Amino acid sequence: MGLFEGKKGLILGVANDHSIAWAIAQQILDGGGECGFTHLPDRPDDERQRNRKRVALLTDQHEAARFLVPMDASNDDDIRAVMSRAGEEFGKIDFLLHSIAFANMDDLKNDTIRTSRDGFKMAMEVSVYSLLAVCNAAQEVLADGASVLTMTYYGGEKAVPGYNVMGICKAALDASMRYLAYDLGPRGIRVNALSAGPVRTLAGRGAGVDDMLQLYDKMAPLGRNITHEEVGRSGAFLLSDMSDGITGEILHVDAGYNMMGSPGRLLEAHRS
Repeated sequence: MGLFEGKKGLILGVANDHSIAWAIAQQILDGGGECGFTHLPDRPDDERQRNRKRVALLTDQHEAARFLVPMDASNDDDIRAVMSRAGEEFGKIDFLLHSIAFANMDDLKNDTIRTSRDGFKMAMEVSVYSLLAVCNAAQEVLADGASVLTMTYYGGEKAVPGYNVMGICKAALDASMRYLAYDLGPRGIRVNALSAGPVRTLAGRGAGVDDMLQLYDKMAPLGRNITHEEVGRSGAFLLSDMSDGITGEILHVDAGYNMMGSPGRLLEAHRS
């Protein structure tokens, strides 16, 4: 019997086959779970519906991928419509994955001190407030004992040059996760965050992932980078009943990089 046999839930934020959200979803689908998916809305003038097609290429391969609908994370009507669809399809849901973040490229590329006011507002609304909005709208469809997971990064805990305004967003997301864990705790609903090391994703390209991959490879205790599959398994664990005593936590899946207090073997290599 699969880990997610009889379980139903929502996957918010798959962009393509390199998305961490898809790596987690694959583990759930392979484990017997049923999922509803959202995709970034396509522009009205995009007749090819590129955003939908990229995700549909993945979900169409799985009978247990029950639906795929657009969702603008800054639009409360869109969020409510997704939860209504989930209620129609599943009744109650057992898990919810929030893998949504956005910042203007101009603001990401600028030093943090030069972040524009409008860009800051947008990044915080999409990357942080959307978790609150989604959880609020999902209250009626979330089953008691359900699990909610969001995606964070070490740049919200420590300054990571190049991550800039998104690091501020992740710090706020981490705090939001903890307060949600408190609010939803009386119903047995758990809320956690997964902090993955750098992997090649659509979002990662905007945050200088190639440089980070080289750094982690030399500095992480395991002496390597992580894989999509490793993040997928860890995310599925946090969304499953196997993690039923865990809430308000950040699980780092980064080959141990976050626990280092010095450059470690990178420094040794420099000396030699």
